[in-house]
Amino acid sequence: MHSVVVGTSGVTASDVLAVARGGARVELSGEAVAALAAAREIVEALAAKPEPVYGVSTGFGALASRHISPELRAQLQRNIVRSHAAGMGPRVEREVVRALMFLRLKTVCSGRTGVRPSVAQTMADVLNAGITPVVHEFGSLGCSGDLAPLSHCALTLMGEGDAEGPDGVVRPAGELLAAHGIEPVELREKEGLALLNGTDGMLGMLIMALADLDTLYKSADITAALSLEALLGTDKVLAPELHAIRPHPGQSVSAANMLAVLKGSELTGHHQDDAPRVQDAYSVRCAPQVAGAGRDTMAHARLVADRELASAVDNPVVLPDGRVESNGNFHGAPVAYVLDFLAIVAADLGSIAERRTDRLLDKNRSHGLPPFLADDAGVDSGLMIAQYTQAALVSEMKRLAVPASADSIPSSAMQEDHVSMGWSAARKLRTAVDNLTRIVAIELYAATRAVELRAGLTPAPASRAAIAAVRAAGVAGPGPDRFLAPDLAAADAFVRAGGLVAAVEPVTGPLS
Repeated sequence: MHSVVVGTSGVTASDVLAVARGGARVELSGEAVAALAAAREIVEALAAKPEPVYGVSTGFGALASRHISPELRAQLQRNIVRSHAAGMGPRVEREVVRALMFLRLKTVCSGRTGVRPSVAQTMADVLNAGITPVVHEFGSLGCSGDLAPLSHCALTLMGEGDAEGPDGVVRPAGELLAAHGIEPVELREKEGLALLNGTDGMLGMLIMALADLDTLYKSADITAALSLEALLGTDKVLAPELHAIRPHPGQSVSAANMLAVLKGSELTGHHQDDAPRVQDAYSVRCAPQVAGAGRDTMAHARLVADRELASAVDNPVVLPDGRVESNGNFHGAPVAYVLDFLAIVAADLGSIAERRTDRLLDKNRSHGLPPFLADDAGVDSGLMIAQYTQAALVSEMKRLAVPASADSIPSSAMQEDHVSMGWSAARKLRTAVDNLTRIVAIELYAATRAVELRAGLTPAPASRAAIAAVRAAGVAGPGPDRFLAPDLAAADAFVRAGGLVAAVEPVTGPLS
């Protein structure tokens, strides 16, 4: 099995995906082990001094003014984990928890947290054993770290609480550790705090959302091209020279993708035939501008994610000169903002896709297609209610686009009086990405049927490849009414797995 080696300088997005989704093994580099040991020596030296040091020999948050005597410090670290493991609500997905744990290990291995090498190795061992702590939906305000989610993970390292085994069965964490020969950790000064204080959950969800959106934006370019083709629109608006004079990079990429899909089509350019149109509707003509702006937002989000992946987020931190300093780097604002930005652009991409679908179904605007793409309109309803479903998803997407990061709620007796709500932004973005996949799938279903109904005109080779692949995936073509939900589910699974992109790229070449 592929292994990911964690050093002192951070990890890549590909590393996170490999561990979270691919089950890759995790190894600690020799450099990381040495850095862990060196930072631990500094923490232990500070712990031996009479002067209080936050997180080492004091309480936490609003209780930081109390100096903790040496004989109570191990209890202090256990207590912070137990008390902070206060999440509620549904369980968080396995891939999110694995990303959360792996990214916390990444920061621990930076040598800036003061955690012992043995604790870091136990974190790797738990990941490699396929043990997934039970983490709940609610418990993070996105400031002072994703506290409750990370605490539930730290609780598993201590052999407490519940976790899911590699067989998918939830059992007491102590039993799972014992079954895999893993010794529970006994936390010492600073370690409990260091396991909780990071933006790891929201960052992990950002990285996974970006990976999913990369595929979805390519899929949306394809479905937009199929809709343009089915509506007998013009591909002249996709000419590179038009997009060069408004040099937003994403716009040019989306236009180029659509042009590649439409190459060789006999359906485009008929907008001046029986019912002449000066221009196609905005949802068709402006598809590259909308999808392109979303791509540019994604590029900014990747920049933020890459910076965060290179960061060591903890409080306090061990600096290279040996100082241990408090800081505010745990605040999730940079990540929270881009999570919200992505929910906004996903909502708009879904909105424009739904408008194209509606146009395909309306006999007054579809330029010769049957009402609702029905086989025998009146007897058959065709795809009428598929568009209702798509519209409901779009409406939900608009609600999910309301930014979480514009909110803040004070906590910890007003010590933590401004928070990012980044975890909440990440959770709603996951729902938005799911919904966008379904919206694109419904446009695909409608557009492929509409293209097939254009008898006598040959679609582009890439369009034919897409139609063949979606039919092979179990999505029916034109015909009398049938139970529609299974077809829509099959289209959703096809898009979600990257099948649409995989179907056209052998014809178009790699899409950007």
